[in-house]
Amino acid sequence: MRPLLGLTLLAFVVAAPLAHAEPGGCLKYGAAGAVGGHLVNHGVLGAVGGCATGMYKRHEYRKEAREKAALYDKEHPGAKGSYEEKATAYDVERSTQPGKSAPSDAPATKD
Repeated sequence: MRPLLGLTLLAFVVAAPLAHAEPGGCLKYGAAGAVGGHLVNHGVLGAVGGCATGMYKRHEYRKEAREKAALYDKEHPGAKGSYEEKATAYDVERSTQPGKSAPSDAPATKD
């Protein structure tokens, strides 16, 4: 049991720097669902539900990023980069809050 635990921890340490700044996904939400389901004696059902939720959240995140990248391409024709980079650049220019396509209602501060 200990070698398996050690290998699992080693895999997480090695894979941690490779992680993207995207929300959840099947593994993260599935693990949380399994823990929650375990508390009510439905661990597998919780894991499946968590996995489905994680896949949906990541799909919505990527869909919003593609929409922002398309808007950025309209304003900056010929811009190079991935859709994540363009979505980030669009966010920086528009000062949007994470998870919202429209600019925030907060007043702009002048330096």
